[in-house]
Amino acid sequence: MARAVNADVYENWTDVSGLMVADPRIVKSDLIERLSYKELRELAYMGSGVLHEDAIYPARIANIPINIKNTNSPEDPGTMITSEEEPSLNRIITGIAGSKDFTVIAIYKNMMATERGFIRRVLGIIEDYGVLTEHCPTGIDNVSVVINTKAAEGKIDDIVDEINRKLNPDTVDVFNDIALIATVGCSMSQRPGVSAKLFTALADANINVRMIDQGSSEMNIIIGVSNTDFEQAIRVIYNAFL
Repeated sequence: MARAVNADVYENWTDVSGLMVADPRIVKSDLIERLSYKELRELAYMGSGVLHEDAIYPARIANIPINIKNTNSPEDPGTMITSEEEPSLNRIITGIAGSKDFTVIAIYKNMMATERGFIRRVLGIIEDYGVLTEHCPTGIDNVSVVINTKAAEGKIDDIVDEINRKLNPDTVDVFNDIALIATVGCSMSQRPGVSAKLFTALADANINVRMIDQGSSEMNIIIGVSNTDFEQAIRVIYNAFL
């Protein structure tokens, strides 16, 4: 409706005062006063459940700002979602989100980088089993494919067998009980020391990082940790930056 009438703003009245930096069930966190659609998309995909990005798509394509408000506390400013990123000198990260129960299939093959189409064929095998690839960090001789454990239930052994048969890798290892955590923020871009701060905090807390994935946009840093370290890792990251 906001799109149809070309509204100046769309107010979404809920039972919370906006989006929180992290899951309040894990850590008592601050309110996100403002974020972009892109940042919301990253957080929603990784498990932030207040407002799903797909639900606001009509307002997004019409460039209509969205204000999340609390019906029970109408005086609260809420969270404003806009189309443009607004980097802040005072705020390094925007939010932290994640979820548990992923499986990593780690494939090693000597000279993999010179074998044209290797990664495409790996992803094709997984796609043929109807499983979505969540992340795919690579090295010169290795590639790790992260998939949702529940979505791949009963299929892992068949996927590994087909990878071995069709691609002839040196080794294929499967790691279960992995949790993914995304630290998101447009203000992280081109700011020195963000990754160092994050990984130093985790190391000081004796949390082992099993996987690292960061895009060239520098809007998020995704790490994989053991399921048992999930909640503590979120608290550590939150305390390091806020």
